[in-house]
Amino acid sequence: MNWASLYTTRRTGDKEGKQAIYDPVRSSFLQDYDRIIFSSAFRRLQNKTQVFPLPGAIFVHNRLTHSLEVASVGRSLGKAAGEMIAAKYVNETDQFKEFYRHDLSAVIASACLAHDIGNPPFGHSGEDAIRSFFTGLEGEMKEKIHGALNPKQLKDFELFEGNSNALRTLTNSFNETEPGGYKLTYTTLAALVKYPCTSIEGFNKDTKLIATKKSGFFDSEIDTYRQIAGALEIERKEGYENVYARHPFVYLTEAADDICYRVIDMEDAHRLRIVSFETFKEMFLPFFDTETADYNTRQYLERKLENINDDNQKVQYIRARWIGLMIDKLAKAFMANEEALLSGTLEQDLLSCLSDTDNVLIKKINKYSVKYIYNYRAVVEIEIAGYNVIGGLLKEFIHAVLYPKETRSVKIVKLVSGQFPITPAEDKDIYRDIQSLVDFIAGMTDLYALDLYRKITGITIPVIG
Repeated sequence: MNWASLYTTRRTGDKEGKQAIYDPVRSSFLQDYDRIIFSSAFRRLQNKTQVFPLPGAIFVHNRLTHSLEVASVGRSLGKAAGEMIAAKYVNETDQFKEFYRHDLSAVIASACLAHDIGNPPFGHSGEDAIRSFFTGLEGEMKEKIHGALNPKQLKDFELFEGNSNALRTLTNSFNETEPGGYKLTYTTLAALVKYPCTSIEGFNKDTKLIATKKSGFFDSEIDTYRQIAGALEIERKEGYENVYARHPFVYLTEAADDICYRVIDMEDAHRLRIVSFETFKEMFLPFFDTETADYNTRQYLERKLENINDDNQKVQYIRARWIGLMIDKLAKAFMANEEALLSGTLEQDLLSCLSDTDNVLIKKINKYSVKYIYNYRAVVEIEIAGYNVIGGLLKEFIHAVLYPKETRSVKIVKLVSGQFPITPAEDKDIYRDIQSLVDFIAGMTDLYALDLYRKITGITIPVIG
């Protein structure tokens, strides 16, 4: 790979040879950002759990606020890295320098904005709930589904992945005739796919490839990703059918997310009085111990904190300074690993490319978060609720498409949004129908999923009006 071939204005759904229309106000990549932020799928993230249950008396992050903050950090990372690339390759074309100085930041911000758009309700437990439903199939339902789906299709459901679903959400037209979905640029989509492989070849750490840690596209989107990879000259990994090298921009998208969730989850926990200010301080101030610039030393930060009265304000100050420090470090780490990035051989995230001292501190944050935040009682309770609600919805709707002539099935199917087509009983396509149902359920907000589950199971009775 080389920097000059890693971007294009070509979009999904474009006819061969179509050229982007020049817009002096909004580049093709800024248009990507706008298309995502104005989409209904993005707006629904405002009622999807990030970590802590929603809503509550104390504000905590949801998927939407998290994505906006990741996009902000991603924009800065893209700007920093782009400036360094443009400065290094002074003999490249004006178009090259224009892209890296001004457009890479929009690409990374757009990819960050959409990075959680494929996640189902109830946090990561939503993904687990979908996987558990399909791996736990029994009896006649199992026979029907296993008989209708090939191994690759079945694995997409048994190893359902929000990252793969993000690409599907953004590129699939569902019940519309116009192809290409949101019609985003190949560049933005490539910067989004963290694990460029299928489900059947993914979820395999034995390969030592970062690409196969999870999956990045379903069997139904293979052709779409092949087109993206071909246009951007992303190489397929030797010895694999559908495993590709990571696009270098993905590392920046991933780094922005890694920065945000580590500090923001801790900040939310502090607001909920799960984490004390002293603990927060102990987790993040040591990153400044080795800094030498006057405004960035630990001593300088300590003096600033003495002049702040409210602990929440102190946490916000540390959070802001830590994010700024990490943006600088990770942008430099990106360029320090340029050769491995372009050869597709960097098999670790950018955070892992930092110094041993920084990695010890990051592991300390990870360990503390798992023990005291991600296993906090309210977090576990909403995860259990997610299993029951999503599992219950899948059971009801999938039964309806497997037995379409039952009176109750006819009524259940009518509840599926027209955006997600269900094939008629006389011409049943079980794979397509299950995909539509998973699309429908994964796109729900927490509250809508809970409300619908209660109504169709009779826990609550619908009210007209």
